[in-house]
Amino acid sequence: MFEEAPGSLTPGVELDQLLLDAKLSVPEPPARGSVSRARLIASARSSGRRVVGVTAPAGYGKSTLLAEWAHSEERPVAWVSLDRFDDDPAALLALLASAYASIAPGMDHLAVDVRGHGVSALGRAAPLLASALRAGSAPFVLMLDDLHEIRSPACHDVLGVVLAGIPRGSQLVAASRGEQPHLPRLRASGDTFEITATELAIDAAGASRIFAEAQVPLSPDDAVVVVERTEGWPVGVFLAAAIARDGGGDAPAVSGDDRYVADYLYRESLAKLPEHQQRFLRRTAVLDTFSATLCDAVLDSVDAQDVLRELEASDVFLVPLDRRREWFRYHALFREFLLGELRRVEPEAIVDLHLAAAAWFEEHGSPAMAIEHLLDNSTKRTRATHLVASVALMTYQTGQLTTVQRWFAELGDSAIEAYPPLAVLAGWISALTGQVNEADRWAALLDAASYDRRPNDGSASFASARAMLRSVMCADGPERAMADAEFAIAAEPTWSPWRDQALVLLGEAKLLSGDAAGAEAAFLECSASAGARDNTDVLIVSESELAVLAMDHGRWDEGADHVHAALGAIERRRMHDYATAVLAFAEAARLAMHRGDLDDVHRQLTRAMRARPMCTSAIPYLAVRVRLQLARVFWALNDHATARHLLREVDDILLHRPALGALVDEVSDFRRFVSSTEQPGATSGPPLTPAELRLLPYLQTHLSIREIGERLFISRNTVSSEVGSIYRKLGVSARSEAVERAMAMGLLGA
Repeated sequence: MFEEAPGSLTPGVELDQLLLDAKLSVPEPPARGSVSRARLIASARSSGRRVVGVTAPAGYGKSTLLAEWAHSEERPVAWVSLDRFDDDPAALLALLASAYASIAPGMDHLAVDVRGHGVSALGRAAPLLASALRAGSAPFVLMLDDLHEIRSPACHDVLGVVLAGIPRGSQLVAASRGEQPHLPRLRASGDTFEITATELAIDAAGASRIFAEAQVPLSPDDAVVVVERTEGWPVGVFLAAAIARDGGGDAPAVSGDDRYVADYLYRESLAKLPEHQQRFLRRTAVLDTFSATLCDAVLDSVDAQDVLRELEASDVFLVPLDRRREWFRYHALFREFLLGELRRVEPEAIVDLHLAAAAWFEEHGSPAMAIEHLLDNSTKRTRATHLVASVALMTYQTGQLTTVQRWFAELGDSAIEAYPPLAVLAGWISALTGQVNEADRWAALLDAASYDRRPNDGSASFASARAMLRSVMCADGPERAMADAEFAIAAEPTWSPWRDQALVLLGEAKLLSGDAAGAEAAFLECSASAGARDNTDVLIVSESELAVLAMDHGRWDEGADHVHAALGAIERRRMHDYATAVLAFAEAARLAMHRGDLDDVHRQLTRAMRARPMCTSAIPYLAVRVRLQLARVFWALNDHATARHLLREVDDILLHRPALGALVDEVSDFRRFVSSTEQPGATSGPPLTPAELRLLPYLQTHLSIREIGERLFISRNTVSSEVGSIYRKLGVSARSEAVERAMAMGLLGA
């Protein structure tokens, strides 16, 4: 039930593809200044362990080891360079799927298949990807560089599920600065090979080779001293050689009080460069990754390509990200030092540099990257809020709910409240993801808000956008929902990307008011427009409601067309776990029941029941209608227990939103039918509740009961109770059995 972002803000496919290609490209090993890790690589490769963990502080050559391994590996290598923007389960899974697809024929669809949000990432996408890895026809190596950039527990949960899919003969190799959360469990089971700072530290022989490459004489005794002073830190040894070469100093005398001698050595490394290169390095350090074109835009220069070539030829820690050497990043420690220098030498330039970077990314069709640069500047919160408002819908639709929520968190409630159109979007996202209290909070705040200018989300006005949110939440009954929808239709012109939303809301309000003919007209107009605009959420809802109306009046062929249209849209956008998809599955089950296809009935019911936790009283008419439709099908299947359970869920929703007009009458009619109908007893026990369905995906992980509770913000006792209930309902006695049974039933996986 969300509109797409305005057409002028569609993603910059070319730039996004270039950035993706850079992330998935195996970097070239450094031409000099490194020591071969062939022995370590051979040991890890021959160990037969499915997972290899390379864990050490910055500067120990982890990326260099992975690159050397990749270039010497006979098995196909899928490479992923991670950064802070990948700390989103949906983004991470899409990257992993894209990497694997690059080496697995016939897997081009995989990155699209793993799209989804919320519990979908853990419950659907992660096991789907794990299954694809497990079913691969040939051994492979999947390499993850800079895993420390992935910090969220949700990302590590999905990664744990993916790890389980690495088959024998294949390996996942991950490099990280800190402890890798999956390693302790794998260590206990003897399924991991670990490389640490101890193994990566440079010995005297390695120091001698590095100094020889720098053409600096080093005696065996001096090599021992250098290793002692740098504690075998590879970057420290390399910089010591560079300083001794360029400064003519005594290599063993190079030292620093800091354990990693970073400050002293980096200052010496920077000091040898011409001023224009120093300035270039300092200023471009605000960029996570960069190209010559981007650098020229940020620095207002025309010679970035030449400077990058000069820096590549020097000993500066410039890391090429693609084989064409168009995109680069700085070594992490070097970038930290450069940013410190920028703050010390030119603090007044920082804001302008980020603004220039934001402008470039926005101009080149990557508003999400522009937002990241704006969020780095507390003085530019207003511009950031406006840009977030323009792309939040689009980002949500791609499944990256975590990213949108992070933007909201970094902006803070006060910034969102200061820009009411963004508060409207926060309310929409809360409603669509079933967060009742959050949706109510934003709605209450918006009642007192005002904003006179044109919003950045493409709607005609703040008043119109607020009216649509108020209508979808239906807190004040059908009459107010109708008035709000009519106001929005009058406000949104025919070319508005939000008009379809207003039409579907009008249709829903008319249904609640008992005007089926008026509702059908609104849904038909909405579907035609939404189909032309590819407004998927709105199209799914309108086609699903049209299916209900057609089948209610015996027009089964027409109803089938609407069901197929809704299911097709869900498949195209992989929206199986969105709130807006549940009614389509319910009507597909109803249609299959009419045709006597019991296999399809059960398949569609499983899809609907699995996704229904997203349907809450935040969008009450949808939550009630899907449960009522499902209850009717289950009753027809003689599954009275599930039908009655769904009616109890309806009761809970109506306690929070009692004023739902004609829909309340429909529920009452079905209750009377249930009470008066005598049929044989139920054929099964009650279904998994929405709370149990939310917990179910975590049974795939190795999280303890306590840790699962922390993920879901519920008590340990509640988790234990829900796990026990899941076991009883599935007829199992262990987590592994529960996962297998849920997979077989379609409650987990694809």
